[in-house]
Amino acid sequence: MAGKQDKEAAKQAKKAKRAASKARRGQIFEAFKMQRKEDKALIPWMLGAVLVVTAVVFGLGFLFGIQWVLLPIGIMLGLLAAVIIFGRRVQKTVYSKADGQPGAAAWALDNLRGRWRVTQTVAATTQLDAVHRVLGGPGVVLVAEGAPHRVKGLLAQEKKRVARLVGETPIYDVIIGNEENQVTLRKLQPYLMKLPRNLKPAQVDALEAKLSALGSRGAAMPKGPMPAGAKMRNMQRTIRRR
Repeated sequence: MAGKQDKEAAKQAKKAKRAASKARRGQIFEAFKMQRKEDKALIPWMLGAVLVVTAVVFGLGFLFGIQWVLLPIGIMLGLLAAVIIFGRRVQKTVYSKADGQPGAAAWALDNLRGRWRVTQTVAATTQLDAVHRVLGGPGVVLVAEGAPHRVKGLLAQEKKRVARLVGETPIYDVIIGNEENQVTLRKLQPYLMKLPRNLKPAQVDALEAKLSALGSRGAAMPKGPMPAGAKMRNMQRTIRRR
């Protein structure tokens, strides 16, 4: 009886795995179709990557007299290069659409790779300016988005509030934008990765526990970038009601 149940469970797990794989392929195909409509250079770039990489590997094989052995490897590497190009161009399009929209920085922080502890909207205004707190190896990083003349003051207040609790722990601050001394949305992750590693994982845990008592100040921000066509007044009215 137990063996039959195990076999049935394994069968169901295999079925679920196949369904998940099919769903992922469907999502990738839909992303490809959407990207192709907006990015006319996508297919030329991908085909070019396959042809160039395959030709280079085939050429190297020709020099050593093993070109037909290396040809399949060249094709596989070319396809891999095409997939990488596809992923980067999709990412570029997504960030371009999100850039400048309220909530875009919060969305980008939600998609960080690595061991970062993100607390969204620790301070905000009804004009959809916000400060988000990120904890990690560098220490505390305060990420602000919104109108520069408003977020600078908001950022300074939050920095003082955090400094009272963290003592000697380094605090970094950054404003998301395309102006001088700002960091663009696309470069936020590289910016964080380049910061010096000042804390060990255990210290980050202790820091998170200490800062969890601070809570948030101001209005809650929308989840993700606000659609370009959304009415700002309606959005602000909704936030005031929360």
